[in-house]
Amino acid sequence: MAKTWVVVADSTRARIFRTETARDPLEEIETLTHPKAGTHDGDPPRALPGRSFDRAGHGRHAMESPTDPRKVEAVFFARRIAHHVDAARARHAFQHLILVAAPAMLGLLRDKLARETLKQVVLEVDKNLVKERPEVIRAHLPEYLPS
Repeated sequence: MAKTWVVVADSTRARIFRTETARDPLEEIETLTHPKAGTHDGDPPRALPGRSFDRAGHGRHAMESPTDPRKVEAVFFARRIAHHVDAARARHAFQHLILVAAPAMLGLLRDKLARETLKQVVLEVDKNLVKERPEVIRAHLPEYLPS
């Protein structure tokens, strides 16, 4: 039977599960964390946006930050997860890959995974299940996984 990996992720944590046969329960084998992305209480106070003057006239306007820091951290973490999964694929740690994440993180993972790794994706589930027990995650997957 082919090994299937199930990567369940959000912007702060990724849990990696393995199953050896089509009907086996999920076995958690690794957890990656990125606490920076989810902190709100410990965040340093944000400075007010910079000010800009009108080219003609005396008006001033606040300048928006071009990127949300949480989005930047989510992209960084997606890249880290993808690098980890790509390396595992190169070691032949799995033959099939299932991605489970909220839509935004799922898109980031798709964007960051290597083309060869994406060829092994057999299912994507657009739900944030990272805090759920393995049995609950398994219930969101088809009864028979690829073999």
